[in-house]
Amino acid sequence: MKNIVKNGLLVIAAIIGLLFTFGSEGAFDSSLTTGGEGERKGSINLSYVTWDTEIASTNVIAVALEQAGYDVTLTPLDNAIMWSSVATGEADAMVGAWLPNTHKSQLEQYGEQMTDLGPNLEGAVTGIVVPSYMEDVNSIADLNDQANKTITGIEPGAGVVAAAEQALEDYDHLSDWQVQTSSSGAMTTALGTAIANEEPIVITGWSPHWMFQEYDLKYLEDPEGTFGDGETINTFVRQGFAEDMPEANQILDNFHWEVADMESVMADVQAGTDPKEAAEKWVEANQDTVDEWLGK
Repeated sequence: MKNIVKNGLLVIAAIIGLLFTFGSEGAFDSSLTTGGEGERKGSINLSYVTWDTEIASTNVIAVALEQAGYDVTLTPLDNAIMWSSVATGEADAMVGAWLPNTHKSQLEQYGEQMTDLGPNLEGAVTGIVVPSYMEDVNSIADLNDQANKTITGIEPGAGVVAAAEQALEDYDHLSDWQVQTSSSGAMTTALGTAIANEEPIVITGWSPHWMFQEYDLKYLEDPEGTFGDGETINTFVRQGFAEDMPEANQILDNFHWEVADMESVMADVQAGTDPKEAAEKWVEANQDTVDEWLGK
């Protein structure tokens, strides 16, 4: 009976995750994938939120694990459910924990129920972003009545949205501004439309992200420090995973790449390449790095 309930919860979580899929974020591989020929070492379920960054990183580490002999399932979920799926053991791991700010509330709620393997990427940034042609706006303090006093955000509950809402409280002159939540795909669509017409737009932004390759953008200075100093993206595994699959746990622990690496995969996906194919392309071009993850 326990297994029936457990499996049912994972199915429900996956369905909810699919409902949150949108725009460019909708490109993902949710089916069972396998590596090449040879003896298989077991199955691993990776959960991820369907942000461009996590689509890239999850597909890349999945390809690496497949090379090592594992069958890998990718399960797209809503952000909070991604965390709870690993905490409850419904999923084995995730590589998309933005810390210390973006996922602060999720870490507080679920962190003690899983194992943090540390950063797989350093140098991530979140903040308020505008097109560079908004020359008179270089700081959050410079905002007054631009863009109809609206910050275009992503999903409700996302850490960068919560920080933007906090900024409206931290900066007195933004008391009559609003954060308009939408989705990552809708936000980038609005950004592209505004830039095409050279209109003002203020968005919640983060990097790595393909939009910084596509458009000339800038982060606004944050004198109140609402968005903090930079972030890392960490890998978490369920409790007991290291004992159940020590080799796979070590591969996930070894997983580390650079901002430019992630952005190259994201750019290929944004250009229309299937996420797994984009991941395979990167792995082929960076096999020496992947071999280090695999302990070769």
